[in-house]
Amino acid sequence: MVYADEEYYKTEYGGSTVPDNELTGALKKASQHIDSLTFGRIGGQEFFNLTPFQQGTIREVCCLQADFEYENADMINTVLKNYAINGVSMSFGDSWNVNVENGVAIRRDAYAMLCRTGLCTRRLCR
Repeated sequence: MVYADEEYYKTEYGGSTVPDNELTGALKKASQHIDSLTFGRIGGQEFFNLTPFQQGTIREVCCLQADFEYENADMINTVLKNYAINGVSMSFGDSWNVNVENGVAIRRDAYAMLCRTGLCTRRLCR
């Protein structure tokens, strides 16, 4: 399931980072990554059975993630964790503003938002 559609992205979220011709795919990929970050709990509970707060937060994070992945696609898709050239170094992974959870790179603030839904806990839920 795609948690935020093109209309939501453009009107409610106010997004313009991802070009129209790539938007559907970017939102779908972001939704799949949210499923990984929430351990598949959304699909198991059905998105529309979640609280309005959870639904709104998930839609917002979906848009944030689509923007983040579009803007940083080259870095996210690289196999290198870090490199240095002439004394200038760069690394990708857990840093001050990026988390890597379950193999998904996500901005730390967006992950914190998603965690507030209660769906990111590693504990088993009954």
